[in-house]
Amino acid sequence: MEPYKIQIIETIVVIAGYIITHYITKIFVNNSLKQTHLQRGRRKMIIKAVHLLSFLTVIVLLSAIWGLKQNEIAVFVGTILTALGIAFFAQWSLLSNVTSSLLLFFNHPVKIGDKIKVLDKDYPFEGEVTDLTYFFVHIKTDEGEITTIPNSLLLQKSVSVIEKSNTIKSKIE
Repeated sequence: MEPYKIQIIETIVVIAGYIITHYITKIFVNNSLKQTHLQRGRRKMIIKAVHLLSFLTVIVLLSAIWGLKQNEIAVFVGTILTALGIAFFAQWSLLSNVTSSLLLFFNHPVKIGDKIKVLDKDYPFEGEVTDLTYFFVHIKTDEGEITTIPNSLLLQKSVSVIEKSNTIKSKIE
C-alpha cells in the first residue's frame, strides 16, 4: 500500500477516535461532575478545557502522521506564542479577562442563574447571570436584553446578589 494511503487511513482513524472520545468524555465528565453537585456553568467550563486538550492532542497526532519534523513544529508553535504574546501585551484586557474568569469561577459568589445588581454610578443595572465565559459574563435584564460585561470589569465593580439560583437547593432537598 502506498504511504499516502496509509496516512489517509491513519488520519481518518484519529479523527473518528477524536469524535467518539469527544462525546464519551462529555458524557463521562458531565456525569462525574453532577455527582459533585457543581453548577452547570462550572461543568461546562471544565468540559471545554478537556475538549481543548483533546483537540490539541489530535493536532499533534495528525502532524506526526503527516511527517512534520520537530523543528518545523517548534517554529510554528514559537510563531503562534509570539503572536499571542504580542496580542496580550497590546490588549491587556484579554489576559486580565481570562485571569478574571478563573477568579470568578472559583472564588466569586456570583453563579449562573443568580439575579445580580451591578452597582455602577454611571450605568447601574440588574439581571440574571445566564453564562460565564472566558472573556465575558452574560446578564439577561428584566426587559429581555442580554448584556455582556468583561470579566475584569465585573471584578472591579461592586456586585449585589439579589437572588441566588435554586439549582443547589433543589438538589439538596
